[in-house]
Amino acid sequence: MAKQEIEIAGAKRQVEITPFEHHTKFHETDQQGIIHTSNYANWMEDARMDLMEQMGLGFKQMLDMEISSPVISQTIEHRSAIRFDETVIIDTKLLSYDGHEMEIAYRIYDKATGEDRAVAKSRHCFVNKAGSPISMKRAYPELDTKFFEFK
Repeated sequence: MAKQEIEIAGAKRQVEITPFEHHTKFHETDQQGIIHTSNYANWMEDARMDLMEQMGLGFKQMLDMEISSPVISQTIEHRSAIRFDETVIIDTKLLSYDGHEMEIAYRIYDKATGEDRAVAKSRHCFVNKAGSPISMKRAYPELDTKFFEFK
């Protein structure tokens, strides 16, 4: 499990971020019985939404505040094939955050063996309902503080 320290009023406390777990489905496979690469982006999205929820920045909460965080870029480096009926763990980590953009790292590995299956990164910006870029620091300082606690 990934652990991150948060310093609040001079006192450090441990916050445990629980990794996201996914049991692969038959419909995710290609003709060779291997998980199709298009599914990795969906898993990354699910893991990112789970991370945000654990940080206290739930996706629904942000949408209710008319904030969205679309993908700017993503990279996936495949290490070994994933097949139907396997369980993978996705560790997520907030790599960077500056109030305008954030970058998330993902480590996808086999639950049974610990073998790395893929590593990935995604970059996201923050936009309002109209799709215009926003500064979280200026528009939502309380959310901005939460991001910095986990960076």
